[in-house]
Amino acid sequence: MKSISINGSQRESVGKKPTKALRNAGQVPCVIYGGDKPLHFSAPELAFSKLVYTASAHTVVIALDNGEEYNAIMQDIQFHPVTDRITHIDFYQIFDNKSISMEIPTQIVGSSKGVMNGGNLRRPFRKLKVKAIPSKLPDFIEIDITELKIGSKLYITELENEDYTFLHPENTVVCQVRRSRLAIVDDEEGEEGEAGEAGDVPATSQTDEAAE
Repeated sequence: MKSISINGSQRESVGKKPTKALRNAGQVPCVIYGGDKPLHFSAPELAFSKLVYTASAHTVVIALDNGEEYNAIMQDIQFHPVTDRITHIDFYQIFDNKSISMEIPTQIVGSSKGVMNGGNLRRPFRKLKVKAIPSKLPDFIEIDITELKIGSKLYITELENEDYTFLHPENTVVCQVRRSRLAIVDDEEGEEGEAGEAGDVPATSQTDEAAE
């Protein structure tokens, strides 16, 4: 997995007034958990742009002005309700020999026969949660939809990988192709095609639907 470096300064004062002063100066107050004790630091808001405003997953190397470095992942982020600026970020320290849980983006590959016949591709998840040691975390999880016909479903058990473990129930559906009103069902698909449902929109290309 790719890593992003962030240069920051350790914070000694963590009250409301020092925190407000940091934000007014364009700094983001942050905390690193997972070590012996929480570590407070701050960094310029622009330093987090490649970490926050992307669909990709990254680990983070936090380099402080006292010479110390911490490997971490972003755990939580808060935004201002009006300006949408970053107001606080929580990180979780990671270690080479200790498994961590992380949400990993999914990436669709292949051309579904069901979609080419007019079906709708449904994707309930744009990210899947996995558990692994940091060196085994993937940049993305590849989902091959080539074999999906109209009415077919792809379960998370079909994505099993020896490098990481999925933290979802075995009956989790990660992709399915549902029939639209204009879908064509050929002889090979037969009874696999689902009856069209009210509200389904005809589609002739692959479309994503995320469950927010």
